[in-house]
Amino acid sequence: MAATTAIALTLSSFTLSSTIPSKTFFFPKPSKPISLRRTFRPLSLTPQAKSSDIDTSFFDDVNPEEDIVFDPPTPPEGFTPPPSFDEGPEETEDEIAAAYEELYGPAYSGVSVLGNDVYVMDSKVKKSSAFGKVKKEKVRDGFEERVVQVRRVTKVVKGGKQLHFRAIVVVGNKQGQVGVGVGKAKEVIGAVQKSAVNARRNIITIPMTKYLTFPHRSEGDYGAAKVMLRPAAPGTGVIAGGAVRIVLEMAGVENALGKQLGSKNALNNARATVVAVQKMKQFREVAQERGIPMEELWK
Repeated sequence: MAATTAIALTLSSFTLSSTIPSKTFFFPKPSKPISLRRTFRPLSLTPQAKSSDIDTSFFDDVNPEEDIVFDPPTPPEGFTPPPSFDEGPEETEDEIAAAYEELYGPAYSGVSVLGNDVYVMDSKVKKSSAFGKVKKEKVRDGFEERVVQVRRVTKVVKGGKQLHFRAIVVVGNKQGQVGVGVGKAKEVIGAVQKSAVNARRNIITIPMTKYLTFPHRSEGDYGAAKVMLRPAAPGTGVIAGGAVRIVLEMAGVENALGKQLGSKNALNNARATVVAVQKMKQFREVAQERGIPMEELWK
């Protein structure tokens, strides 16, 4: 045990003696802790200005107790000052209303100073009801609407079936103009409104005589539907059925004969009626195309 301890002390003394350098340094113990902030200062690349470097000689002749009067420069020759804002003539109420309408449209009173149409065709003018719901005003463009058919249609999709409503609407002013439209929506009211807008985009003019009938007979087909139209004597009335009768009544025809010869589909029959009407011509148009007077058409 003693021999082992002696060997360990000998090795440790040899290791310490071998690591200690030949020259010994003694560092004094600092009285205060060393701070790096005091040792290193940030370098400033911009030169710092001194108060003695600033030139203040132009303030030597200025007395701060006196009032400084600004002397504007002399205007050039021929200079005319602009008129003041309040010097012009006062604008009337009509001029103010016209300027406001030109920028923002008709006022809430609904009276147009510039003669614009207050009731637009697309029913964009809205008003709120007593319950706070927003509803569209009815279009006032001289066309009446009549619903021909409303059907419930379904569309099969990945997750199941989607239920919609399809509406067929005929619009006309009963003065020779009529249109057929169709629209689909998730509600009946929305489908009717869409089809009415679609019908107004497809308005045609029907040629009629002074007896409110057709100038000649005509036939038209659309898909599997076929429609035959014939003129009638005054007092006959509209003898037709289904969608053909509605189209003729909305156009203003009072004496006519109509017959559905093909399919009974309401939409196809209404469009077949429109096709048959578009084939008709007035007598003066035929005489002008042939280059002969109208009296020679019946010879």
